[in-house]
Amino acid sequence: MNTTDGWFADVDRDDPDAMATAVREGRADEPRDWPTLALEAGFADDEDDYYDAVREATTAATRAAVTERERADDRQLVHAVRAMDDCNRTANELAERLAEWAGTVDPDAGTGVAYARELARGEPDDALEEPAVRSLAGRVADLADEADDLREFIQRQTPAVAPNLAALADPVLAARLISLAGGLEQLAKKPSGTVQVLGAEDALFAHLRGHAPSPKHGIIYTHDAVRGTHPDDRGSAARAVAGKLAIAARVDHYSGELKPELEAELAERIETIQARTTGDDGGADDE
Repeated sequence: MNTTDGWFADVDRDDPDAMATAVREGRADEPRDWPTLALEAGFADDEDDYYDAVREATTAATRAAVTERERADDRQLVHAVRAMDDCNRTANELAERLAEWAGTVDPDAGTGVAYARELARGEPDDALEEPAVRSLAGRVADLADEADDLREFIQRQTPAVAPNLAALADPVLAARLISLAGGLEQLAKKPSGTVQVLGAEDALFAHLRGHAPSPKHGIIYTHDAVRGTHPDDRGSAARAVAGKLAIAARVDHYSGELKPELEAELAERIETIQARTTGDDGGADDE
């Protein structure tokens, strides 16, 4: 774009994509009287017409940016994780309702999603005959199956989007961290202390209000290195895991290069922390 002519140089007013591109990619060294220049260039009939064009172009540019962002691979993970959780939550809630209903007509009725799947398949042999109950069981089974399919998608997709996060945590936990942060870029910009408590926002806010102790961890509690550490040292393990996950997120976002040394370093650090409990380390590596 010629900076003396403005963003509207050589732009077709009837082409929204071209207008959006001009707004997103146009640059100028200094402010100028753009409405006057637009009139002189024949781009607009008057100042109001110029601002109408600016509004149309910026709207189109924003829409294009949002569409591009939502199609990004990490955003697909965010949607998949949230959809999986919705399916699981709804399936479990309906399974409870199914058990209550089935129990009113069959004293041997089971409970949970597994029972719903059995009932939907016509098992056991003396299964309920009530069509409405069977239909509900089918819906529960379908939701649970959908959640399983989404989990498989996440397990396949996460290593391609965030290879280091997927290696340090399991792919589902890595995807959950990305989802809680709002995207891989947002996760990569967070300090390790924030990564450590992602998913524990309610407890953190209660602590800030003076109503609860500071949480030691959020969803990274599900990481084997944290969950498998003695409660006395779990905070140290959570800090170690969060520190490496924060580094992994930055590497994944800015380069995407797999760095196996991160996994080895974390394993060594966790081994040291866990040795405190068994006495193998002989002492106190306080953090």
